[in-house]
Amino acid sequence: MRDYANILQLVILSNLENLNAEMIEQGIPQKSRLESLNKIAKKQYDILQDSNSIKRIEALDDSNLKRLKS
Repeated sequence: MRDYANILQLVILSNLENLNAEMIEQGIPQKSRLESLNKIAKKQYDILQDSNSIKRIEALDDSNLKRLKS
């Protein structure tokens, strides 16, 4: 999945991995974690998709890819 994900998806995935680890440590059952993480992922996507910081990182990534292909 990581190989085909964009920057925004990678940021959200990293956040979810950390939250999941915390929830496991707290003893939250898998089904509850999945439901919570799904809601959190959707909320983060809505918030971050218009983020200027994410757009700048994507622009840097695009520029680096172009350099590598040259």
